[in-house]
Formats: sequence, structure tokens, C-alpha cells
Amino acid sequence: QLEFITPFQLYFNPDLIFRKLQIWRLITNFLFFGPLGFSFFFNMIFLYRYCRMLEEGSFRGRTADFVFMFLFGGFLMTLFGLFASLFFLGQAFTIMLVYVWSRRNPYIRMNFFGLLNFQAPFLPWVLMGFSLLLGNSIIIDLLGIAVGHIYYFLEDVFPNQPGGKKLLLTPSFLKMVFDTPEEDPNYNPLPEDRLENQPGDQDLNQ
Repeated sequence: QLEFITPFQLYFNPDLIFRKLQIWRLITNFLFFGPLGFSFFFNMIFLYRYCRMLEEGSFRGRTADFVFMFLFGGFLMTLFGLFASLFFLGQAFTIMLVYVWSRRNPYIRMNFFGLLNFQAPFLPWVLMGFSLLLGNSIIIDLLGIAVGHIYYFLEDVFPNQPGGKKLLLTPSFLKMVFDTPEEDPNYNPLPEDRLENQPGDQDLNQ
């Protein structure tokens, strides 16, 4: 907004990424949501709301899995972007989060601006219809829905099928970075640690 940089420095351009090594475009194309306006704030609200509900809901205590979903979704969208000539993928990423949340909360009733009442799984499609009414291209929304469905199927559906198995395994280095280590039930604290945890010592220190 302050025009220190322009969208031309941020958009997804495979030629500039691979030939001129402008690697930052792999990330910055997810971070631009257009100029300040209704569409911008609409995306910010949905991104914040459903990202937070996923993190505090089905991903509670599983930060590494949450980050891996981001990386998996971003990777697939980037692949699609190579063939579909898409410049900014932030809105698709938002729709992916909405889709995953909606499929994991199928019985929640939604109300859209007081006009429509529907079950949560229909929310991504309602957003796509609203985007169409605003005159935007629905290709981005369809991409977000497609990637969200691929993640949901591989993570929640396929492992529960006969003969199915979990295909999306979070790399161990992500777990080391983001997940707190589990306490060892067999750990025997040192004598000085046990003394420090005695009530009398705590009162004395206070």
C-alpha cells in the first residue's frame, strides 16, 4: 500500500523463478491479496478465522502436522500454477483452509450475511458463488477446493478405507522444530531437582 514494492515483484512467474532465481516469488505470491478493499478484508477475515479454528480444533497439539498441511497445499497449488498461468495464490490457500475445516465440521450450521442457511460443507461453494457475483474468476476458488479435497481425502478418508493407509506423513524434522517433546514417564529427576520442587523450598524462595 505504501508502494515500496509493487505486485510485479511478488507475482508467480516460473520463468523469473527458475531462470533468474527469484525464489521469493514461491512465497510472496501467497501473501498478496490485492489493494485495500472489500475483497482484501473478506480474504483476511476468512483466513484468520478458519486458520485459527483449525489450529485450535483438529490440529490442537499437532503444530507440525498443521505446518505440513500448509507446505503440502502450497506445493500442489504451485504445481497447478505452473500450468494455469496463475499469478497470486493467496485466495486459493484461504479456500483450502475453509474446505478442510468445513469437511471436518459437517454438522455445523452456517449463516452467510443473514441471507443463506446451510451446512458447513457447502461453505466453500457458497464463497465461490459469492466470488462469481463480485466478478472475480472462480479458477482460484476451484483450485483451493481441489487442493483442500486432495488433502482431506488423503488425510481423513483414504486411511479409514479397507486396505487404506496414511500417505501424508509429517517429516520428523518438522516435528522436532514445532512439536514439544513428550515427557519420558521413566525419567528420574536429579536429587537437586526434586529438592527444588518441594513446597517448603518454593515458599522459602518466594
